[in-house]
Amino acid sequence: MATTRRVSRVAELIKREVSQMLLSGIKDDRVGTGMVSVTDVDVSGDLQHAKIYVSIYGSDEAKAETMAGLKSATGYVRSELGARVRLRRTPEVAFVEDRSIERGNKVLSLLNQLENSRPKENQASEDSTDEDDDFPD
Repeated sequence: MATTRRVSRVAELIKREVSQMLLSGIKDDRVGTGMVSVTDVDVSGDLQHAKIYVSIYGSDEAKAETMAGLKSATGYVRSELGARVRLRRTPEVAFVEDRSIERGNKVLSLLNQLENSRPKENQASEDSTDEDDDFPD
């Protein structure tokens, strides 16, 4: 079992190498349909499995097409990782779509809608407090 520091170093190394592969290595046209970035890599404690979380920008069809292209490229990605990263055994690779950025944007837009729907007179009364209330007569 590897130490947590080693696991995190291997995860960062895999993240960097897979990001480079997405830029120039993967020749599948489906991967190029949406903008793809690696957001996180989760490596198991025994360094045998790696989940690669990717964020895909584009329509739902482009996202599905890109994920299909990434799933078909897992063999290539694993063999390239084996050549680029010096490990005793190259981990099994699985791509997972990361939707956390979309969820964060949705929450922010909902908060902005709530802020804009507040009545203006409530905001004005909160901002202007009576100064006489602080000091008794």
